[in-house]
Amino acid sequence: MSNKNICILGGGGFVGHHLASQLAARGWRVTVPARQRQRVNDLLVLPTAEVVEADIHDPATLERLFAGKDVVINLVGILHGSHKDFLRAHVKLPHRVMEACHAAGVPRLLHMSALGAEVGSKSFYQHSKGEGEQRVLQPGRKHDLHVTVFRPSVIFGPGDSFLNLFAGLLKMAPVVPLANAGARFQPVHVTDVARAFASAIDDPATFGQAYNLCGPKVYTLEELVRLVAGRLGLERVLVPLGPGLSYWFARMMELKPGAKIMTRDNHYAMQTDNVCPDGFPARFGVPLTLEANLGYLCGEGNRGRYDDYRAAARR
Repeated sequence: MSNKNICILGGGGFVGHHLASQLAARGWRVTVPARQRQRVNDLLVLPTAEVVEADIHDPATLERLFAGKDVVINLVGILHGSHKDFLRAHVKLPHRVMEACHAAGVPRLLHMSALGAEVGSKSFYQHSKGEGEQRVLQPGRKHDLHVTVFRPSVIFGPGDSFLNLFAGLLKMAPVVPLANAGARFQPVHVTDVARAFASAIDDPATFGQAYNLCGPKVYTLEELVRLVAGRLGLERVLVPLGPGLSYWFARMMELKPGAKIMTRDNHYAMQTDNVCPDGFPARFGVPLTLEANLGYLCGEGNRGRYDDYRAAARR
């Protein structure tokens, strides 16, 4: 497929922006559905990108979006919500995507899961991601739909909602209580995740496979927060909380109005190490290191992201 026509569900999100940029740089046409078009108009700087208003949870709409597409990429995911919200985003939508791919005759599907996704997990997030992954990898399809699944650890880079969250907290408070301080992560750069997706599209060896995506080094949550503080030039007191206090801290944050910092579901998810024993898959290249790529925390992120778009657009 030399001139691919690709639909990215969740293309207006963090990973979606970076992936759309990489795909456009290859000259492939990219369609990004969005409930409100103006929220992702920044993607229009890409020469081959189109943003359309659409309800991706409507089966008939999905079929129309997928008509004539060579590839569908599903990046949709939520970190906070009710059990019903998780099922809608991570289980029902992948099922509808599969059905729409069958109906439209799409030959290729790439699906974003998550490291730690497992049916039976106490975390609704991990449970629903595991169930969604099973749906897209199930046998007995009506036509040859080649599926690849990716399971990244926490993703960092310009525009992330993980390290930027801690950067904001560290700027506000001299003392920061830290729930689940010993939880282990292996952060992967958003550029590496996007590259894995883009590289897999034309690689038959990836058909029917699921890949864990991690960076080169494992960190505890406390180590990550200290790295962020150091990059910002801040001296802060971190107060690691034990298991019981971590649960009640998560419960308190869950009840707090406004944007969620942490919930009990996050607490349950962090009971399992978010690491890759085998590291980053060699077929997708060498991953970027965390320490050398934290400049965006000091305000370089947005500019860097738009520079990427302009480069892809040859402007």
